[in-house]
Amino acid sequence: MLVDSHCHLDFPELADRLDAVVAAMSEHQVTHALCISVTLQDFPRVRAIAERFAHIYGSVGVHPDYPDVPEFQDEELVSLANHPKIVAIGETGLDYYRIKEDCEWQRQRFRTHIRAARNCGKPLVIHTRQAAADTLRIMREEKAGEVGGVMHCFTEDWDTARAAMDLGFYISFSGIVTFKNAKILREVAQRVPLDRMLIETDSPYLAPVPYRGKTNEPALVRYVAGEIARLRGSDPIEVAAATTNNFFNLFKVKPVNSHATS
Repeated sequence: MLVDSHCHLDFPELADRLDAVVAAMSEHQVTHALCISVTLQDFPRVRAIAERFAHIYGSVGVHPDYPDVPEFQDEELVSLANHPKIVAIGETGLDYYRIKEDCEWQRQRFRTHIRAARNCGKPLVIHTRQAAADTLRIMREEKAGEVGGVMHCFTEDWDTARAAMDLGFYISFSGIVTFKNAKILREVAQRVPLDRMLIETDSPYLAPVPYRGKTNEPALVRYVAGEIARLRGSDPIEVAAATTNNFFNLFKVKPVNSHATS
C-alpha cells in the first residue's frame, strides 16, 4: 500500500484524464492521494476532486510562485479549510529561485498561512527553494511547530532536514531522489528516519526514473519508494508501510476503500 502525499490532479495534464489516472493508482496499489491547492481561485477544483473520490483529499493555500493573485487573510484560509476532505494548509512557503525582486510579500503570505494553520489546527504543506534559512526562521517565529506538517519535495541538505524535523515536520521525497545527479538529496534520504518520511510525486511534474521527462502521475510514486529502499538497503514494503502510516498520522485521516466515491 502506497500514498502520494502531494499531487496536482486538478492541473490540465491530469484533470483531462482523471478517471484513468485514478484507475492507475488502484492498479499500482496507491490507495490514497493528497491533491494540493496552489491558488484560491482554483481551489474549488481541488475541493471537487476531494469530494468526488473517498480516497483523495485536498489542501487550501497559495503557492509562492503566484505574485499576481489577489491578497487574502488567514480567516479566509480557515473558512475554506473547514471541510472534512480538506486536511492541510498550503502549498505555502518561500521560493527565491524564480522571483528575483524583493520577496517580502512571499514572507508575509507564508506567515498568513502559518497563522491559519494554527487557527484551524491543520498541518502545513511547505515549499522552500533557495530560501531555507528564511523558511526555517519564519517557521520558528510563527510557531509552525504547534501544528507541524511536511517539507514537500525536499531538495535541501541534511542540516535543513534536521532543523525541520526538530520543529515536528516530516520530510517528503519526490521523483528527484531517483535522479543520479541529486547526490546530496539521496544522502538525506538515507538519513531521515522512516517515521519522519513521506513520499510524493508532485505530479504532473518531476516524473521519476525511468519516466523522467514524461508526465508524472500518482501511480508512479512506487518508484520513489523503491529508490529510497534501494538507497537504504531496506525492503520497499517497509518504506511503503512507514510512509503510508505517516500520512494517516500527519493528516489525521483513516484508510478508506479506494474504489469508493465520497
